[in-house]
Amino acid sequence: MQKTPFPTIDNELDLSTEWSAEHSARLYGVRDWGSDYFDVSEDGNAVVSVQFGEKTIQVPIIDIVNGMRERGLDMPAVLRIENLLDQRITQLNEAFSRAIEEADYKNHYRGVFPIKVNQQCHVIEEIADYGSRYHHGLEAGSKAELIIALSQLRDHDSLIVCNGYKDEEFIELGLYARQMGIKCFFVLETAMELDIILERSRALGIDPLIGVRIRLASMVEGHWNEDSGDRSIFGLSTSALLGVVDKLKQANMLHCLQLLHSHLGSQIPNIRNIRTGVMEACRFYAGLIEEGAPMGYIDMGGGLAVDYEGARSNSTHSMNYGLDEYCYNIVEALQESLDPLDIPHPVIISESGRALVAYSSMLLFNVLEVREHKAEPLPAEAPEDSHDHIINLFSVLDYVSPENLQECYNDSLYYRDEMRELFHHGQATIRERALAENLALAILEKISNLLPQARRVSQELEALPELLSDIYYGNFSLFQSLPDIWAIDQLFPIMPIHRLNEAPVRDAVLADMTCDCDGKIDNFISPTGVKKTLPLHELKDGEEYYLSVFLVGAYQETLGDLHNLFGDTNVVSVHINEEGGFDFRREFHGDSIADVLSYVEYDPKHMLEQFRRIAEEAVRDGRISVPMRQKMLHAFKESMHGYTFFER
Repeated sequence: MQKTPFPTIDNELDLSTEWSAEHSARLYGVRDWGSDYFDVSEDGNAVVSVQFGEKTIQVPIIDIVNGMRERGLDMPAVLRIENLLDQRITQLNEAFSRAIEEADYKNHYRGVFPIKVNQQCHVIEEIADYGSRYHHGLEAGSKAELIIALSQLRDHDSLIVCNGYKDEEFIELGLYARQMGIKCFFVLETAMELDIILERSRALGIDPLIGVRIRLASMVEGHWNEDSGDRSIFGLSTSALLGVVDKLKQANMLHCLQLLHSHLGSQIPNIRNIRTGVMEACRFYAGLIEEGAPMGYIDMGGGLAVDYEGARSNSTHSMNYGLDEYCYNIVEALQESLDPLDIPHPVIISESGRALVAYSSMLLFNVLEVREHKAEPLPAEAPEDSHDHIINLFSVLDYVSPENLQECYNDSLYYRDEMRELFHHGQATIRERALAENLALAILEKISNLLPQARRVSQELEALPELLSDIYYGNFSLFQSLPDIWAIDQLFPIMPIHRLNEAPVRDAVLADMTCDCDGKIDNFISPTGVKKTLPLHELKDGEEYYLSVFLVGAYQETLGDLHNLFGDTNVVSVHINEEGGFDFRREFHGDSIADVLSYVEYDPKHMLEQFRRIAEEAVRDGRISVPMRQKMLHAFKESMHGYTFFER
């Protein structure tokens, strides 16, 4: 039985008309979460939109996929649009510039990108390249990340902010950078770090640039609110902060303390939390100046959110403010707090990572197959000698109407379960059980289709569309490419990238390739709120069906694991040009099976030799021929060098 042909979207579109790309754009909310970077073209393709001055260039994502296939880059794959990263850097820096100019703020902005958000080499290279005109720097939380920062930044007006725990080697690297003229700040996470900094700076004869991370009392909303407040695991207490000041005074190095750092949390959905946090941080900034520290820099950490839902609300996966509002609130809060005290305006630093890179990357994958949850064709009437329960199920199927949905729902489950019990005790055949289950499913489908006509719907009937949804099996690993969906129930926009001028007539959940019940996606963004199913199209024979998970540029690649030994996917970096075409700037082939086996301490050459011995024993025992042995060895070796994901 077919599902309802037109999914619910909103009340502004006439659903009696033929389905169009406009319906799909509304259905998937692409103009809400896409921030003008994504849209749907009239011919039914998802497009990426890039600005060149006053001109907007739109490129169908399916065209890029076709180009990938021609180059031997199979699904799944991460697609990066370089232009979007460039635009995000530009928009962030220019939004702060506008806020600073309009408020007559007497200093400037310096952004730093937290490398942990996306450590991939080509991403950092692009940020260092595109960000150089704005002196956009990098934040390092480990020795490895500091080495990345030191090797990538060419502009000495850019900042390097060092967070995290720092040993002697870490500090020495930062001091050498300082000696070369790089503004490299050590942010104290704990008071004990100061002893190492002072000792190494004396030994090398280099004055450090020191910052202090203060633990604010201000709490924020959202998933990461434990980063804020008294129980935050990072930052100095007020007493510990004063201890740092006293120790610097004793060492005659208070002049090195120039930066105050405060991090409210990642993905802050409510702008009021940000303004409150800035104002509290300013009180500490003023207090440090009263203590004699020169200061000059205030780092508000991360927190600039991404509206994954497109809801413009203060829910965890949304935000109730825009980029300009975020910048204006920080600038105004600084002025309101510091101007009455005649304190010079500090350089404003933010560590926006998620908001900078999320939009530039998407995960593309093809659907391998579908397990449809719909009734098979039924006979016109109950077969002769049918059990009473089957006859009753036929009667219920005919009886269903908008006025008796709950009654028919109850009856269908009762008679179905009774037949299952009879089968369990050997009193019904397997064919009788199959017929009863098929009849019950047909009844539930009919009820589900009539739900919009019902005056009142119970909670269990509301869940019926989810229970009847299909399972679309995607060629990807949730744990490798979208770990935050599994770990923290993160929401990402998901939609087909083609066929969007056709009505999506199936409701589905997504399953990945892993042998794990957690390898599924069953929460989806929609204009009417989070849904348990995603409207999708039926598959066509001999034709690939492609979906994309958008806004995945932050954290997903680095956090991914090797569950079931699915490795890194193929990666393509594309630059869209002003003429409407695109160039493949970088291509990275994903892990081979040999690669991932080596990650878990196997030696692929040794494994091939072991398999050769097993095959030779089979020859010796007469189970296979020598030519067959050679064929098997070839297949084993070829598989070793193949992609870890499904290949057509």
